[in-house]
Amino acid sequence: MIIAQTVAEVRAQIRQWKKEGCSIGLVPTMGYLHEGHASLAKQSVISCDKTVASVFVNPIQFGPSEDLLSYPRDFQHDCALLEEIGVDLIFHPSPEEMYAPDFCTYVEMEHLTTQLCGKSRPGHFRGVCTVVSKLFHIIQPDKAFFGEKDAQQLAVIRRMVRDLSFDIEIVGCPIVREADGLAKSSRNTYLNAEERQAALILSQSILLGKKLVEQGERNGQALINALKAHIETEPLARVDYVDVVDGITMQPIEHLQGKILVAIAVFIGKTRLIDNFSVTLS
Repeated sequence: MIIAQTVAEVRAQIRQWKKEGCSIGLVPTMGYLHEGHASLAKQSVISCDKTVASVFVNPIQFGPSEDLLSYPRDFQHDCALLEEIGVDLIFHPSPEEMYAPDFCTYVEMEHLTTQLCGKSRPGHFRGVCTVVSKLFHIIQPDKAFFGEKDAQQLAVIRRMVRDLSFDIEIVGCPIVREADGLAKSSRNTYLNAEERQAALILSQSILLGKKLVEQGERNGQALINALKAHIETEPLARVDYVDVVDGITMQPIEHLQGKILVAIAVFIGKTRLIDNFSVTLS
């Protein structure tokens, strides 16, 4: 497995692989990898001749009061996991390699980023779109793999690829959960034992939401109210948002119809966690 820290190194290797006729898969990550990331890498290894995983904590997608400095990092563990899966190259650049001191070019998106995490974290998706577009230009993958846990991010990336005419297939991969239902997240490591137990309120709320929809609930606000009420039964939980949105436009909907996304963000203590489910209704 190759570990590259510069754009030049990556481009040289990609050119060689493309000369050999290889298809390229990309798995963008911020490191501290878990089974969710591993599922993306495994899918890429199965689907493509060569797989590149980026391990880069992207500073421009963090707000001033967010956890950039404390975000968990373990590059040795990441390398061991990715090598075992069969990843061919890890791109592990420094912030200086990705962003020159006078960097001033960003990728902005309207509409899809005004709700959910975009509303709660202003500037977040500008950072995401900018770094992902840079990775797409550097690596030129045929396919890129993203987790469905970050459902809004997946929708944003798909729209960016369409709008900017990237010749890349975006592959969404299912949420990977702990045995007790909690969605895998690098930020789960922030939780102490009591908070870890309290965090189950997220997956419990997702199950409740699915059950209500299956039973015929079609009023968006009623569904939101029911999930909020359930989350608020947990003393350590503080709701950031509970929303029902169109699964493509990410805009709020009153009546559940077509492709919908039910998404939640909840603070457990100081740790912000997200979860969601999607469903298509006639």
